[in-house]
Amino acid sequence: MAEQNFDAIVIGSGISGGWAAKELTEKGLKVLMLERGRNIEHVKDYVNAKKEAWDYPHHGRKTQEMIAQNQVLDRDYPLNEQTYGMWVKDTESPYTEVKRYDWFRGYHVGGRSLLWGRQSYRWSDLDFEANAKDGIAVDWPVRYKEIEPWYDYVEKFAGISGNRDGLPVLPDGQFMPPMEMTCVEKDVAHRLKEYYKGQRAMIIGRTANITQELEGRSACQFRNKCWLGCPFGAYFSTQSSTLPAAMKTGNLTLRPWSIVTKILYDKDKKRATGVEILDAETNKTYVYNAKIIFLNASTLNSAWILMNSATDVWEGGLGSSSGELGHNIMDHHLGVGAGGRMEGYEDKYTFGRRANGIYIPRYQNIGTDKRDYLRGFGYQGSGNRGGWGSKVAEFTIGADFKEAISEPGGWSMGMMGFGEVLPDHKNFATLDKTVKDKWGLNVLKIDAELKENEMKMRKDMLADAIEMLTNAGVKDVKGYDANAVLGRGIHEMGTARMGADPKTSVVNKHNQIWDAPNVFVTDGSFMTSAACVNPSLTYMAFTARAADFAVSELKKGNL
Repeated sequence: MAEQNFDAIVIGSGISGGWAAKELTEKGLKVLMLERGRNIEHVKDYVNAKKEAWDYPHHGRKTQEMIAQNQVLDRDYPLNEQTYGMWVKDTESPYTEVKRYDWFRGYHVGGRSLLWGRQSYRWSDLDFEANAKDGIAVDWPVRYKEIEPWYDYVEKFAGISGNRDGLPVLPDGQFMPPMEMTCVEKDVAHRLKEYYKGQRAMIIGRTANITQELEGRSACQFRNKCWLGCPFGAYFSTQSSTLPAAMKTGNLTLRPWSIVTKILYDKDKKRATGVEILDAETNKTYVYNAKIIFLNASTLNSAWILMNSATDVWEGGLGSSSGELGHNIMDHHLGVGAGGRMEGYEDKYTFGRRANGIYIPRYQNIGTDKRDYLRGFGYQGSGNRGGWGSKVAEFTIGADFKEAISEPGGWSMGMMGFGEVLPDHKNFATLDKTVKDKWGLNVLKIDAELKENEMKMRKDMLADAIEMLTNAGVKDVKGYDANAVLGRGIHEMGTARMGADPKTSVVNKHNQIWDAPNVFVTDGSFMTSAACVNPSLTYMAFTARAADFAVSELKKGNL
C-alpha cells in the first residue's frame, strides 16, 4: 500500500468539504481532499447546462430504463434525463431500508453542491435553545452569538442574495441585493401582513445565487438551470467557489474515485493517524496520513465511515463511546401545502426564469401562537404566470390556435411547508452485515421514520397553507399532503451530534470527536437539532469555525 503524508485530509468534496479544503489550504496546510466519485470540472463538464427540453431525446423526462435502475430516485424529482448521471444509481450503491427512507446522493466532485436548492438561512437562538427549553435530546453547546461572525464570513464569500427583513426568528445577513418578487407575490405578501397584523411575513427567498459579480463569478442570468451546473458560476458550489480558492494556494491535492473505508486510529496516542481508501476504479487499497482529518462525506456516509472504523477500543466505531453514533437521524418533512389561481394581473408578466421563490418564516409556537406539538415549519413557494397550454383545450389547428399560444396563461400562487423533525434516538442507521455493495463493503441499514410530533405538525402545514392563501385572495385553493417520509427533503442530519458531554454526544462544540480530537465532523452529521430552515449555510459557518480552531490547536501542539 502506498503511503503519503499531509497536514490535513478532507473526506468529501460537497458544500462542507469544499469549505474545509478552502480554509485549511488558505491557512497554509497541505491538504488532501478525497472524493469517492468522479471528477467534474467547472464549466467544461456541465454537459447539459445550455440545453433546452427539445435538445434531449426524451424531452428531459425519465425513461422506463431509468426507472428500472433507479427505483429510489424515481420516488421524487431527481430522476430525469437532464441530471441523469449526477445522482447515484440505486443499483450501484444500494442500502437497506427497514422503513422507507429516500436517500438521494451525489457521488462526484462537488457532491450535492451542484444539485442543491440554494436556499440559505441563518439559525436564531430560537433554534439553538430549542432542545434545552423543550427537554428534547441534548442542548446545543453553542448559541447564535458564537456563530454569527462565521455566518458573516461565509455569506460574504459564498454570495447570498436577500432582503434585510428585520425578523427575530430569521436573522439578517451579509446580503447582495435581493431578487424581486412577482406582482402577485408582492400583493399576497402585503395582504398577509395586513391580515395577520405583522405576525406572519412573506419574504423573497435568501438564495446562494449572486446578483452582483464576485471574483471569477458572474451575476445570475435568470436561466433557472442551476442543477445542470452554472457556466457563469452564478450560484455557490464547490466548483465555482471553494475549490478554485483552495487550488489557488497550491496546497490542495484532489483525489477522486477514492472511497474512504476507515479512519485509522492509534489507541496509544489517542489520535487518528490517517485514512484507508479503496480506489473505486482499480480496487487497490492505499493509506494516507495526516495530522488532522475533516469528515465531510455527508451525514449518513460519515456515520458509515465512523462505524466502519471500529477497533478493539470501540467496537461500535470511532466516536461510538456515547452510544449515539448513527442515531438521531433528522431531515425536514415536506410534501404538504396548497395552491390556487389569482384573478387579474393579465397585463403583468415575470422577468426571466428566477432561480428563487418566496419564503414564509416560522410563526408557530412563538409568542402567543401555541400549538399541540413542538417546534414548527416555514413555507417556500411562488406566484407565477402559467404557460399557454391551459388556453388551448378547444384549439388544435389554425388561426385560433396561433392566437392562443401567443398569450400566456393565468397567474397562480402556491406554497409548500418545510417542517422541523425532532431528534430521536430511535431513528438510526447501522452497518448491514448481510448485504455488500459491488466493492465488497457492507451497506448502510437505515431505520427511521416521522413520529407523532411531525404528523401533528403536518395537519397544520396543510390547514395554514389553505387558510393563508384564501385570506390573501387566492381562488380555488386546493391542499395536498403526500409522502410523509424521511430523506425526501435531502437535508439529512444527525448521526454524530454535537454536545457538551462526551457521554451523550459524538463531537464537542468545536466539532471534534470526543474520542479522537484531531478528527472534525462538520457536515450534517453534527447537527443536534434540525430547525425548519435549509441547513447548508449553517454547515458552512461551522466548518469555517472548526477549521480556524483546528489550525490554531495544531500550531499550539494540541493535535
